Amino acid sequence: MSTAFNPDLFRSLPIVGILRFFPLAQVEHLVPAVMAGGLVNLEVTLNSPGAADLIRLTRDLMGNRGNVGAGTVTSMEDLRLALDAGASFIVTPVVLPEVIRACVDAGVPVMPGAMTPTEIFTAWKLGATMVKVFPADQLGPAHLKAVKAPFPQIPLMPTGGVTVETLPAFRDAGADAFGVGGPLFDPRQVAAGHWDWFRERASRFREAYLAASVTGVR
Repeated sequence: MSTAFNPDLFRSLPIVGILRFFPLAQVEHLVPAVMAGGLVNLEVTLNSPGAADLIRLTRDLMGNRGNVGAGTVTSMEDLRLALDAGASFIVTPVVLPEVIRACVDAGVPVMPGAMTPTEIFTAWKLGATMVKVFPADQLGPAHLKAVKAPFPQIPLMPTGGVTVETLPAFRDAGADAFGVGGPLFDPRQVAAGHWDWFRERASRFREAYLAASVTGVR
């Protein structure tokens, strides 16, 4: 099974579901559920216990039907662990030049976290595939729109505060992709074992994106 990043698959529904702190037994249910709802991109954060095994499990569950990335990558050691586990794209919380350059050299898509225009432009100049605007809920869609004005060529992925309700506004502001954690993977629903809830939630995110793409300004 190939672990290579599939850009066409990513663009078909550029919503990245973020798996953080869930054990293997729960991920076994969560991944098929959100895939049934239409999601094709998932990120496992490296600050989750047993992250390497979680990446491998998620990759096995998705097969060639999705992209599996590693998030919260904060060092070269993290990067090596993620790639060895089979991650096909890398997400960082901040701009880490060494990690970005290593990903560029290896041909691995990298999405560094940044907030200010300077950070966003710096990440792009270093070779970022896309820049994760984080935390997006602090300044909202207006911030994204303002950054897009001088930097229309930089793909942006707001993360933090993206919900079914706010996604259309971020899309209209110029978002190219969306990172979604808690609003998709609600820990209360996980604890209750309501796996159908996640299928329905993923489907709602998919519908929100498709509707915004048709009716929005982009």
